[in-house]
Amino acid sequence: MRHPTAEDGSAIWTLARDSGKLDLNSPYAYLMMGHFFPQTCIIAEKDDEPVGSVIGFAPPARPNALFVWQVAVSETVRGQGLASRMIEHLLWTAPLDGQARWLEASVTPSNEPSARLFKGIARRHGVSCEIAPLFEEDAFPPPHEAQASFEPEHLFRIGPLRQAKAA
Repeated sequence: MRHPTAEDGSAIWTLARDSGKLDLNSPYAYLMMGHFFPQTCIIAEKDDEPVGSVIGFAPPARPNALFVWQVAVSETVRGQGLASRMIEHLLWTAPLDGQARWLEASVTPSNEPSARLFKGIARRHGVSCEIAPLFEEDAFPPPHEAQASFEPEHLFRIGPLRQAKAA
């Protein structure tokens, strides 16, 4: 595992695309994350090939929080706990302000694997996982003809995580 660079943007975009589950952003967005926010993102490699990524940032209003925007894991390594390990590594290596650390993510109601992932992290740390509305369905633009409607996004807020771990 390592922090990405802008040169990893294409590989991260490909992981997101190949997941078949993530909202695919422009390749430029992934380049920018690797260039401007590498310390809050991670890329995992196996045999020098990218097999996973976590894209995150510290929200300006909550600099002691790591907000996970996207988690992508290659089908070749799914079911091996890589998503959880990447998030844990990132949580303890990201330069967050303050002693207490919070993990945040937005999850749609139908994304049960992500809900299990974040609830599992909270359970392992013995802290709460508060779930609250973040963006309602009507906040999104109307769908195009070939596109399904957008789901609401719920904010998962996990913490406080106080025990720093060596990643």
